[in-house]
Amino acid sequence: MKRRISLASAVLAVALSVSSVFAAPAPPLIGVSKIVSHPALDAVEKGLQDELASLKVNAQFDLQNANGDSNTAASIANKFKSENVAVAVGIATPTAQALVNTLKTTPVVFSAVTDPVKAGLVKSVSKGSKHVTGVSDMTPVKQQIELLLKMKKVKRLGHIYTSSEENAVVLAGVVKQACKDLHIEFVETTVSKSSEVKEAMQSIIRRVDAVYISTDNTVVSAMSAVTDVAMKNKVPVMSADPSSAEKFPVLAAWGFDYYKMGRVTGKMVAEILKGKHPEQMPTRFMTKASDVDLLINLDVAKKLGLTVPQDLVKSANKVVQNGKVVAKK
Repeated sequence: MKRRISLASAVLAVALSVSSVFAAPAPPLIGVSKIVSHPALDAVEKGLQDELASLKVNAQFDLQNANGDSNTAASIANKFKSENVAVAVGIATPTAQALVNTLKTTPVVFSAVTDPVKAGLVKSVSKGSKHVTGVSDMTPVKQQIELLLKMKKVKRLGHIYTSSEENAVVLAGVVKQACKDLHIEFVETTVSKSSEVKEAMQSIIRRVDAVYISTDNTVVSAMSAVTDVAMKNKVPVMSADPSSAEKFPVLAAWGFDYYKMGRVTGKMVAEILKGKHPEQMPTRFMTKASDVDLLINLDVAKKLGLTVPQDLVKSANKVVQNGKVVAKK
């Protein structure tokens, strides 16, 4: 009897050994960390997942939100390190920085980062670092302000940005230079968290003719506070983030399609999973005309007594009128 049991055990052990050899490998785990939840960054996250699904990459995701807190971003990075993720994705500058600072050998792909060089993520946009590459969302600031000037005469332009966010600081410098080039007075104020945005708006609103909002994640996440103060004072808002503009009364928004940016990010992740090294991959930029969206809100223009040139209305991808968003094909 003992011999039979021993023989059966041996056969079972061999069977288990053979099955483990032929078992399908576990899907790669991809850690995704975004600095805060708002329409643009949520769209990047969705685009990333959809692209990998379309490429038939069977992956698992650990989706994390730092809720605007750098300490939380660092904790998420440590979590990904302990999980030994195959690839880590940092959506926005602070979370990408936290991942790069913690994960020294794991591939990191950044997305929606304005200036990856100044942020310390890569040494050059012409090639990746040893384990870091990604997608930039450097936005056409001067052209956006020039578009605003076609709808409203502006002598003083207000700008709110987060002093602790590298992306926002870089863009503030670009806005300041654009205002100088266009002979507009630049009126700035800074915040450290989204709860300060409303007070910051109130501090400058009576001194400006319009407000420009960049792709500053902290400020964009508090867009309701921006537009609430602006509309009460009949001051137009020009936004660089069309994704969030559909829900809030901004006069115009011109910027990247962040869902498409997520798809590009997904392509880069797939290439790395297939064996490509990040240092062989330059930073990618959204340069196609189809990558950019223009939203014009005719309802806001009417309330502010402004006339939007017809050529702008015709060129817009989306127009808000009578409370409805009309998307053009």
